[in-house]
Amino acid sequence: MTEAATKSNGSNGTQVTAKLDAVVVGVGVAGLYALHRLREQGLNVRAIDAATGVGGTWYWNRYPGARFDSESYIYQYLFSEELYKGWSWSEKFPGQPEIERWLNYVADRLDLRKDIQFATTVKSAHFNEATQRWLITTDRGDVIDSQFLVTCCGMLSAPHVSFPGQQSFEGQVFHTARWPKQPVDFAGKRVGVIGNGATGIQVIQTIAGEVGQMKVFVRTPQYIIPMKNPKYSPADAEAYKSKFKRFTERLPHTFTGFEYDFEHSWAGLTQEQRREVIEDCWNDGSLKLWISSFAELFFEEEVNSEISEFVRKKMRERLKDPKLCELLIPSDYGFGTHRVPLEQNFLEAFHRPNVEIVSVKDNPIECVTPAGIRTADGTIHDLDIIILATGFDAGTGALTRIDIRGRGGRSLRDDWSRDIRTTMGLQVHGYPNLFTTAVPLAPSAALCNMTTCLQQQVEWIDDCIAHMRRQSLNVVEPTKDAEDGWVAHHDEIANATLIAKTNSWYLGSNVEGKPRRILSYCGGVGAYRQKCDEVAANGYPGFAMQ
Repeated sequence: MTEAATKSNGSNGTQVTAKLDAVVVGVGVAGLYALHRLREQGLNVRAIDAATGVGGTWYWNRYPGARFDSESYIYQYLFSEELYKGWSWSEKFPGQPEIERWLNYVADRLDLRKDIQFATTVKSAHFNEATQRWLITTDRGDVIDSQFLVTCCGMLSAPHVSFPGQQSFEGQVFHTARWPKQPVDFAGKRVGVIGNGATGIQVIQTIAGEVGQMKVFVRTPQYIIPMKNPKYSPADAEAYKSKFKRFTERLPHTFTGFEYDFEHSWAGLTQEQRREVIEDCWNDGSLKLWISSFAELFFEEEVNSEISEFVRKKMRERLKDPKLCELLIPSDYGFGTHRVPLEQNFLEAFHRPNVEIVSVKDNPIECVTPAGIRTADGTIHDLDIIILATGFDAGTGALTRIDIRGRGGRSLRDDWSRDIRTTMGLQVHGYPNLFTTAVPLAPSAALCNMTTCLQQQVEWIDDCIAHMRRQSLNVVEPTKDAEDGWVAHHDEIANATLIAKTNSWYLGSNVEGKPRRILSYCGGVGAYRQKCDEVAANGYPGFAMQ
């Protein structure tokens, strides 16, 4: 099918500006690959992104200190050895500017830009039951008629901000996920940072030495792991590139899509051996302690308690000050049941005389005033700059901010406001020919190296569409029974974990009124891939095609 060069009328009288086989929303890691794969099988595809360049997460999150916490040599595409080996990383955990350059390298090597429409926001996508196609509108006046809609909007891409009075602030306000391209001058400024999750930690440790004064508003303390980030020489790059085949064979089948995996049984080791494993993982300076020490960490209170206390002790040794220990070291939830950030001298930032911690657990932020931030006790914290490291409406927010309507006019926003459901995180019952990546009930940012997971999801979607085309089929939609079955399977695994007992964005509990459900599939990346492969190999049972 060729893109319509002239306007034509849709069935409801709407003027259609283009007719396509597929529209991809987003040009981050998933969107670039989806555009490439669908184009390779001969579809006429357009990718649309609100940004002015490629990168997705790594375009928007350009705040000070933003960097990988997956090793650079595994946070990569593995479908092409030539593409993989054509790029060399400068260090183990590179920063945002280098990551953005890498994704531009990918876009250029695959010649993707000609099919990307930048600086465009998708406003709505309505399924037309008469034509069995999607009608997609944008803020630039496009009305696109497309057979398939493939969303690659990101798990953590819809900023979550909820402070009254923000517009009244007379200084500057920045959300970390919408950071400006031009540098921000912190010299001599009074800076308030709201949030101390993975993003807040990176910001705080990076700018503490630049600002005049910093106030960090902390609600929930975080467990941390010190990052070790060696620079890479040409010889180091050649060494990891030589493992390309091993990575392609291993990463898709581990529990989290990382190079390392759970290799030890808690019950099978002595206390001394357990401590040796924990120390070795800690000293690696990566996420190994969290996702490669003991799987029992996620299921058994006793195991979790011991590892949690190990991390608390390490943190106490660095903080020393009892008051800082009280405010910055978790005591009411276990290690690994929240996102575990890597850090570089984050704790030491609070020893600086220009850095002050403000606990808002029992004295919450009431509002933003023209002068700064007012807490519930009436204190006004005077500030020049407010940095919102307040997180995201994870998993669902990117899609519920688009007016997506399926069969019978049903609204995805309304459906997910009642109950967050998908079929394997790849489709949603009631929304034919809508394919999804990085949405709930599939492996995602919570427990997955995202490139591993996103590549697998894109490949499954591409293979499904190719199967339909070979069979001269036009529409695919998961059945209600299949979706019910997947939701039940997901919940059975998720609710057996300690994650289910801890409030965090993993369950959407950071967004008021959001239905409570663990958003990421907890059965493991390898197991999830196997289930997806079995569905495809057996002719897509549970996915009605016509």
